[in-house]
Amino acid sequence: MNTFSPAFKPWIAAVGAEHSLASLAELLDGAAVYAIDAQGRVLYWSQAAERLLGFAAAEALGQLAETVLRCQSCDGPGVLIERGRLDHEPTSVRKADGGSIRVRRSARALFDAQGGFAGAIGVLWPEPEEPDDGEGFGGREAVETFHGLVTRDPAMKQALQIIRNVAETDASVLIRGESGTGKELAARALHEESRRRGRPFLAINCAALSPALLESELFGHVRGAFTGAVKDHAGLFKRADRGTLFLDEVAELPLELQAKLLRALQEKTFLPVGADRPVTVDVRIVAATHRSLREESKAGRFREDLMYRLRVVPVFLPPLRTRREDIPLLLRHFIDRHNLRGQRRILSIEPEAMRALLDYRWPGNIRELQNVVEYAFAVGRGDSLGLGDLPPEFGEAAGEAVPSVARSWSPRPVFGAGLDEAGRLRAALEHTGGKIEDAAALLGMSRATFWRKRKKCGV
Repeated sequence: MNTFSPAFKPWIAAVGAEHSLASLAELLDGAAVYAIDAQGRVLYWSQAAERLLGFAAAEALGQLAETVLRCQSCDGPGVLIERGRLDHEPTSVRKADGGSIRVRRSARALFDAQGGFAGAIGVLWPEPEEPDDGEGFGGREAVETFHGLVTRDPAMKQALQIIRNVAETDASVLIRGESGTGKELAARALHEESRRRGRPFLAINCAALSPALLESELFGHVRGAFTGAVKDHAGLFKRADRGTLFLDEVAELPLELQAKLLRALQEKTFLPVGADRPVTVDVRIVAATHRSLREESKAGRFREDLMYRLRVVPVFLPPLRTRREDIPLLLRHFIDRHNLRGQRRILSIEPEAMRALLDYRWPGNIRELQNVVEYAFAVGRGDSLGLGDLPPEFGEAAGEAVPSVARSWSPRPVFGAGLDEAGRLRAALEHTGGKIEDAAALLGMSRATFWRKRKKCGV
């Protein structure tokens, strides 16, 4: 299917292919973009590639790709020519200064009119750096990265595995989770893992529009259907044909539209507003909600038959407050992305700041954590993230949130006074029955600090 307007060629000629590629590369948020010719020589080297790998464009251009893309486990161009594409394959690349960085590599082979290999465009997505031993949340092998979703949490890993499995089918999926847990990101991951990945992924928030506008946006309308309908409008169902349609906050869908959605799901046909001929489509539905559709159905606000049709496969994304081991991981992930932009580089996190971040309840979940990092880069200075770089509520929480376990266990100002550091760690673990988080609270330190000291002392 042609995805370009006839006006595209004149447009690209007017704005320039070089400018278009450079602009697209800038939108990839820290990913290194490069292009090579048929001989494997570098034709394009993005600014992010300069920052990520340490080679200036002047050093990279014209060089063989393996000279500046020094992968530890990359296959030669023959594999790319044979397969045609690489998708988020993990590898490590050596930087100009001799260090290495873990990346996910994607590439597309390009062929000329005669079918000969003409070169390739590639992207290196930097993997989030693992927190050092001071964070103490497990080994690198425990981290899972999946289409931008990063986790160590077993419940989150289970959700990602369900997404992988169900992506091989066309079953409808309902993603449940609080605001900010990454529901749309999970839906996009499902689409990218499915056979529909080359087709459109479209999304709509069902709570954002009035019922009349929502119906028109979903199903389209014909000219003259209502005042202001001066031409036919293809709705999301039509535009997402053979692709995926993501219905966010589906619990807010008005009752009068639920019957129409049910018919579209069951019959794969629908009537645009004002039309008299049905339209047939092949669309996979992925829905999301922060509410229980069962409870909404019991209350009469959601059709039970539609609920069962949407939640053929339910996926639950846990809130960040239950994924404490992911907080340092996600924090480093977002910091690394900002570091690549070059405005400020944060190389370390002060213990007081980490403790405040670990103790926070995160009502806005991952989206809030991302905003906190953006705030820190905007207001802070220097290469260390301190408590003063965090929004005001973190300072208030740090002053108020004295762990209840620490208050109730010991009236002494210092637990284990008279013991050396290793002795205090052992005593705290014995006192709490081996519960690391409680032991850390008892000693008045973050879990991250406790892990670091425990490793240092060999406890």
